[in-house]
Amino acid sequence: MLNRRTFTRGAAGAAALLAVPALRAQADRILLAQSAPFTGPAAQLGIQFHQGAKLYFEQLNAQGGVHRRPIELVKMDDGYEPDRCVDNTRKLLAQDPVALFGYIGTPTSLAALPVATADRAPFFAPFTGAMGLRQPFNRYAFHLRASYNDETALIVRQLTSLGLKKIAVFYQNDAYGKAGLDGVELALKAQDMKPVAQATVERNSVVVAPAVKTLVAAQPDAIVQIGAYKACAAFIRAARAAGFGGTFFNVSFVGTQALSDELGKEGAGVVVSQVMPSPYNAARPITREFAEAVKKGGADYQLNFSSMEGYLAARVIAEALRRGPAKVSRDGLIAGLEAMPNESFGGFSVSFSPTDHVASKFVELSMLTGDGRVRT
Repeated sequence: MLNRRTFTRGAAGAAALLAVPALRAQADRILLAQSAPFTGPAAQLGIQFHQGAKLYFEQLNAQGGVHRRPIELVKMDDGYEPDRCVDNTRKLLAQDPVALFGYIGTPTSLAALPVATADRAPFFAPFTGAMGLRQPFNRYAFHLRASYNDETALIVRQLTSLGLKKIAVFYQNDAYGKAGLDGVELALKAQDMKPVAQATVERNSVVVAPAVKTLVAAQPDAIVQIGAYKACAAFIRAARAAGFGGTFFNVSFVGTQALSDELGKEGAGVVVSQVMPSPYNAARPITREFAEAVKKGGADYQLNFSSMEGYLAARVIAEALRRGPAKVSRDGLIAGLEAMPNESFGGFSVSFSPTDHVASKFVELSMLTGDGRVRT
């Protein structure tokens, strides 16, 4: 059995990061736009990612911005619902942003990407690892994080190396959950295995009793969860109450800090795969930089994996803009990103090219300790 020792924020629905009039000339700013959940059961994912990006942009702007212009990020709340996200995306594109930035989730991103592509707008750093956003190649889509296939492959390797072969899957009943399920099944198939059971929960729901009944009855050694934090926390509590004594594994989209906050002491031993450097381990320069930025930013900011991802996404896109022409354009941003064949951002490797828009395959495992900490 795996244990802890195994691991050493509008008018017309929009709000701007900076208090700048909506009709301010584009030439005076570099505009990015984000649709994400800022309310509802997945809100912490959008809030934390946005806060991390906001932190970097505010500190960058205090130093003069890029090409002597501030970067501004407008945001709209989609509640993690695809239809709202598409509507938001059309409204955001009407403001002529240089790029869409930091969308949260697979179903929302899958719905928004065709709209972005039709408008020839870069779609940068969506908070999702779904292969459906990566294949086939799309000139306008740029991914900072590793895929769900990468995450689930590591999870399955970890479980099977420990002799745990009865693996069940609890997944969100939409494109996100199916992407994660596909990853688990692919990794298991490579070892001539398949899930012993699988069950679903609806998006933005915490009705988990039917899934608990199905999966606990299968007596698995471990349950891989492909969901958002509230549903996964509800499932963990209910499964344990029903007698399940095995291990829970989650992919990074769950929202590590949000899951820990939901579970409290009950989070002890829950495993989460990560696609960003640990914000708690000062070994990498990027972590030390982020921690110092959070300290300077004040109480509004937190150290966690989701905010780290927002911070890194902001740092990478700012660097691509800096490398491009002073007259910022969408094509110039694309060229700037594609001219990063092997860049280190404080120890986190990023590699884009004209034929490859997936920057990283970095994945590692972490574990909740039950006292609010995360160990990697």
